[in-house]
Amino acid sequence: MSILRRTTRTCTIGTDPARQVLVGSEHPVAIQTMCMGKTEDVEGTIAEIQTVEDLGCDIIRLAMPSFDAAKAIPLIKAKTKLPIVADIHFDPRLAIAALDYGADKIRINPGNFFDKSYLEKVITLAKQKKAAIRIGVNAGSLEKDLWEKHGAPTAEALAESALRWVNFVEYLGFQNFVVSIKSERVPVMVEAYQRFAAAGNDVPLHLGVTHAGLLIPGTVKNALGIGTLLMQGIGDTIRASITDDIVKEVEVCKSILKSLGLYSKEPDIIACPTCGRIEVDLPKMVHEVEEATRHLKKPVRIAVMGCVVNSVGEAKESEFAIASGKHAGALYYKGELYKANVPEAELVPELLKLIEEKA
Repeated sequence: MSILRRTTRTCTIGTDPARQVLVGSEHPVAIQTMCMGKTEDVEGTIAEIQTVEDLGCDIIRLAMPSFDAAKAIPLIKAKTKLPIVADIHFDPRLAIAALDYGADKIRINPGNFFDKSYLEKVITLAKQKKAAIRIGVNAGSLEKDLWEKHGAPTAEALAESALRWVNFVEYLGFQNFVVSIKSERVPVMVEAYQRFAAAGNDVPLHLGVTHAGLLIPGTVKNALGIGTLLMQGIGDTIRASITDDIVKEVEVCKSILKSLGLYSKEPDIIACPTCGRIEVDLPKMVHEVEEATRHLKKPVRIAVMGCVVNSVGEAKESEFAIASGKHAGALYYKGELYKANVPEAELVPELLKLIEEKA
C-alpha cells in the first residue's frame, strides 16, 4: 500500500535550479543534516559537506552564531552543491545577515527571538530574496504564555505555538516556509505533529526527534518518531538528530525512507540475521554487495540470505537474490531461479554480474 502525503503546498529552497530542492506536495521526502564544525572554518565546512553530497543528502544546515559565520555563506556555496540553511537562534540580526549573504533558507524559532519587532523584517527580507524559512517550535522556544497555560511543553502547547506562528507569517503574505515541532520525547513529538496536521494546515513539515542521543538510541527514537508520522502521510523533509558523524545521520534517514518505500535513489538490501544454521560468511557477503551497488541510483530490492529457512521466500520477493546453503547457494532474478549450485566464493561476483546485466 502506498503512503499518501497530506501536504499539497511546496516550499522552494534555493533560486539556482542546479541546487534547488522542492519540499512538500508530490516531491520526494528530502533528507537533511547539519554540519558539526564551525561555519567560519570555510575549508573544514566544505570538506564536511562533501562527505554527504553524493550520499543522498538533499539539504545542509549550518550553525549561524555570529556575523563571521554569516559571511562564510557565499564562500561555502561556491564550493558545494547542496542548498544552504542558516540556523539562527536568539538574534534576528543574524537571520538578516544570513539572508544578505545568500542563505537559501533560514531556520528560526520565533519564540526565542530577543526582539520580536525584528521578526517582520526577517520575513519581509526572505520574501525579497526568494529564500525559504523553517519556522521551528520546541521546548526551549515555547512562549511564556503557552508554558503557563499548559504547564509544560506538551504536544498541545507545541502545536498551538506552531499554529500561532504560521498565522503570523501568512498574515504577512509569506508562503515559502516549512514548520518543525520538535521534542526529545517521541510520543510528544508524534502527537504534536498530529495535532498540527489535524488542524487542517497544509504547510510542509520538517520531522525530527531533537537531541536524540548516540547512534543506537538516536536511530531508534528517530525511526519511531519520523517513521510513525510518515506512515500517516505527515512529513516532507527529515533530519535524524544523532550524536555522531553527519554521514550516520544521512544513512539513518535513508534507512527510514527505504523501509517505507519512500526512497528511490539506491538499492534496498535485505539480509537475514545470522544464526547457527548459516554456513556461509553472510556479513562479508552483505558488505560486499552493499559496497558494489552504491553506484546504482535505482530502488531495486536485493536479498542476501544465509540459510534455507527464509532464503527462497525472500528471493521470490526481490528483484535480485542470493539464497545460500552449505558453502554454496543459488541466484534468483525477479523471483525465478537464475543459477543453482554456485560456490560460496562465486556468489557475490555472480550476483553483481547479474545486476550489471539486468538492472
